[in-house]
This record gives sequence, C-alpha cells and structure tokens, in this order.
Amino acid sequence: MRLLHTSDWHLGRALHGESLLEPQAVFLDWLLAQAISQRADAVVVAGDVYDRAVPPLDAVRLLDRALTAFAGAGIPMLITSGNHDSAVRLGFGSGLSEAAGIHLRTAPADLARPLVLTDSAGELAVYGIPYLLPDAVMTELGAERSHESVLAAASALIHADAAERGIRRVVIAAHAFVTGGEDSVPNSCDSERDIRVGGVAHAPASVFGPACYVALGHLHGQQLVGTWAGQGGTVRYCGSPLAFSFSEKDHRKSVSMVDIGADGEVLVTPLATPVPRPLREVRGPLDELLARPDGDGLKEAWVKAVLTDAVRPAAPMERLREKWPHTIALDFQPEGGLVSPEADLSRLARATDPAEICGLFVEYAGGGPPDAAERQVLADAVEAACHAEDADVAGAAA
Repeated sequence: MRLLHTSDWHLGRALHGESLLEPQAVFLDWLLAQAISQRADAVVVAGDVYDRAVPPLDAVRLLDRALTAFAGAGIPMLITSGNHDSAVRLGFGSGLSEAAGIHLRTAPADLARPLVLTDSAGELAVYGIPYLLPDAVMTELGAERSHESVLAAASALIHADAAERGIRRVVIAAHAFVTGGEDSVPNSCDSERDIRVGGVAHAPASVFGPACYVALGHLHGQQLVGTWAGQGGTVRYCGSPLAFSFSEKDHRKSVSMVDIGADGEVLVTPLATPVPRPLREVRGPLDELLARPDGDGLKEAWVKAVLTDAVRPAAPMERLREKWPHTIALDFQPEGGLVSPEADLSRLARATDPAEICGLFVEYAGGGPPDAAERQVLADAVEAACHAEDADVAGAAA
C-alpha cells in the first residue's frame, strides 16, 4: 500500500507580508501530479489545512479547486483538522465530500470512521484524529485534562474499531505535539502556534498503540519521532511543504511517500516539494551588506537582514531592496547589544527634564544617543509644547 503523507499547508498564510497563495497553488498541483505518477493509493493530510479559523476567500477557492482535482483523478484523501483550522468550517459538507472520495475527519465522532483500502495483502484502515483540545473533548472521550490522555482515549477507540473489523494494518493521522520519549522533544520553529493552552501539550508516541504508521502534523520540520521494533510502527512528522518563517530557512521541505508491506512494515521516502524562493539571512552593518559582491543568489531569494550598526541607519529597507529586491524582513541587533530594559527604565526614572526623556527614547529606539542637532530639535519641540500648554491654561482662566 502506498500513501502520500502531507500536513500543515496553512493556506492563506503570508511570509512577512508576501502572499504565499501562488506557491501554495503550485504545491497542490505538484502534489496531485506526484500522487498520479507515484501511483499513490491515498493522500493523508494531517491538519492545518488553513492558516486560520476564518480563512480568506482565495484560500477557500484554492482548496476547493485542489479537492475537486483529486476527486476527479479518483485519488482518495483523508484530511484531519489542525489547531489552526475551524473544525466546523473545514468539516462542512463532509457527507458530500465522502461520496467523492474526500474523507474529512474533524470531530471526535469521526474517530472510528476509517478510510479502508485494499491491496493483495488485504485491508488497511486509515484513521484520522483531528486536533483535540483537552478542555473541549475530555468529557466526551472519558479522558483527563491533557493531550496525552485524550490522544490515548482516541487511539483506544481506533484500535477497538480495527479489531472489530478484523483489520491488522492500521494507519493513524494526527495533529499534535508528540515526543519520542521522556527526554526526546522534537525540533520546533517560530511559525508553529503553541498548543499548551487547554492541557499539557506533549504526548509520547506510545499513546498511538500498535499502529504500523502514524502520520503526524503540527511541526514544520520533517522528523522521525519514533519506531517501535516490537510492533513494527513508525511515528513521523512529514513537515510543512513551504517555509513559513526564517527559522525554517535550512529545512528541506517535502512530503512523505509511505510504502506499507503485507505485515505492516514501513518504508518512508521523502519527496522534495517545489521551492518558490530560498530563504536567506544576512548580518552586518548596512554599508558592508550593500558593498557585498553579487553572485550569491540573494537577488532571487527572500532575504532577512540583521543590521549590527551602532546607530540605526536611515531608510535601511529601501536601500537593501535596491540591491536585493525580495528583502522582506529587517532586524536590528547593534554590536554590543541594546540597552537592557531594566537599565533603560532606571535611567528614565532618574530623568526629570522632558527633553532628556525624549533623548532617552531616541537612544532606545535608534540604538544611539541623539547628536547635537537632534537634541536641539527635541528641546525646541518640548519648548513649543510647553508654550502651547501655557496658552491653553491662560485662555481657560480668562
């Protein structure tokens, strides 16, 4: 049996103001082409289809077009909701979608509704666990207030259903933060939303029981969480197909091609996804960055510049974009570091002259104290404000 495992599409997301809708459309077309050419028996999407609960209309249209294309090609899909999705909105029309081969799993009631596939070795059942917020589902599942407890309860329902159906090979798709063991925490990145609200976030991979493959979503870097030699199981994040933050600039984005044998043995092959633009980060004083020779691919990359100038330079983004047109992020980390908040507040508490207070703000925001001309501008502004206030008081008294 061959499955394509993907997750974390985040349709509708932007990268520092740059729309990713076109690259996401390219990815979905590519995914369909891979499913056809690789003769996939099904595609498994482990949550975070959309980037937010109320997605933009263009993202909804893109998903509609993609699902219609998969249904037209006769390739079944099992899709779970993630913590970014609205389970109700994503699951709307699930009965009609089911008839077209698009199997939406967005509620606890869906846990014991597998997508059953058949090959020469018999049946294989693919179950979907949507993102389960413990506070919302623990009563329904008879679980405690933790992600581990609700996932364990969901997995118990799944294995009971598989046993009743007489199906030995079980695949579970889940959207959760799963660890390989007590001391093994997967690598996360800046673009992933914290799910600790509503119960303890981490859950060990063992909660899924004797599944031959667990297709995880939530973390954006592809990684193996665990393998269970005694049960032949593999627990894995396929990662997001696109980078959604500069913390992902070194990721190798992919989907996972999962081949499952007659006895549940698993072979995973990553398939590299299309990269719209590489992400690059440069660091140094602005003048040095602008003087760098071309030829390093930065003109075609999305660039984040970290400026280390002692004083914040004028119009840095405009100047950088003249050299690297796709500069989209700017950070300021002066050599020696900014004044600490504690030290800055201490100096502010001792200051009494309004012009001095304004000067401290300029130093905090700009990375260096105001020069003589800037101090004169601040003094003139403070004096003008004081005169205006005196005039208002005099007018009120009259």
